[in-house]
Amino acid sequence: MAASSQSAAQLRLMSDLKSIRQSPPEGCSASPHSDDNLFVWNATIFGPDETPWEGGIFSLRITFGEHYPEKPPRVRFTTDMFHPNVYTDGTLCLDLLQDQWSPCHNVSSLLTSIQSLLTDPNPASPANPDAAQLYQNDRPAYDQRVRRLSRKSLE
Repeated sequence: MAASSQSAAQLRLMSDLKSIRQSPPEGCSASPHSDDNLFVWNATIFGPDETPWEGGIFSLRITFGEHYPEKPPRVRFTTDMFHPNVYTDGTLCLDLLQDQWSPCHNVSSLLTSIQSLLTDPNPASPANPDAAQLYQNDRPAYDQRVRRLSRKSLE
């Protein structure tokens, strides 16, 4: 494909891909789902050490639009999740993906933010009220459920 026919979104995605390959963020990886479509990526987040998420491998699908990086991508966990800020369909409730998005963010910074959200949820803005309630009212039970999920993610 000639450079002149590539969109700004494609050029930015190629730049994001190069950057994530050269210096991947700690505990995260991502790449396009297929060689012929830069707009759909598979990503993986490893559960951070010394948290209930430790040892888990969580998969995501990131879908970029033609207006990336002006508009945020759509991000969805494809692994089962139980988290105050993750809807039952895997979609994230994360301010970075809504009103706090800025073109200065890239795939690496997005994955790093999602990884930190795992261990530092915002129960005040719940996408999953059951998870938020358990997180706030019975932390040991919440942690136990997350550890089960982390083990299940390896199956």
